[in-house]
Amino acid sequence: MSRYGPRIAALARRAERERAALDGDDRSPTASNRSPAPGDADAYLRDGVGPAVWLYVEGRTGGRTVPFTEAELAAIETAMNRWLECYTRCHGVDLEAAFTVREAAELLLETRNVVDTAQLLTRVPERDRASPPTG
Repeated sequence: MSRYGPRIAALARRAERERAALDGDDRSPTASNRSPAPGDADAYLRDGVGPAVWLYVEGRTGGRTVPFTEAELAAIETAMNRWLECYTRCHGVDLEAAFTVREAAELLLETRNVVDTAQLLTRVPERDRASPPTG
């Protein structure tokens, strides 16, 4: 196990709870009676996707490369994808996310914005073709 193991495990547990809550799993401590709204989407990115991807970036660029185990890499990737699924559900899209944490990290480093990273990965919400790109 790498030194990131406990943080990865905590992220993975939280991601599963959040996803279960959106599925209406009454056993989830965060289950609610309301549907996710577009206004909730950024919280899933800020509190979930961002920390998961940044943990990977930190492990790969923080001086010495961290040798993540296969299980740790799978857990961080699954957590990131569960949060991306929560994000898309906020926009009314049911997506089975299967992105690699590496591709998300590359996009995050390029865009420097987790919202843009999520939109580029998931294509949710669709970009308005009539409006010029911001930046």
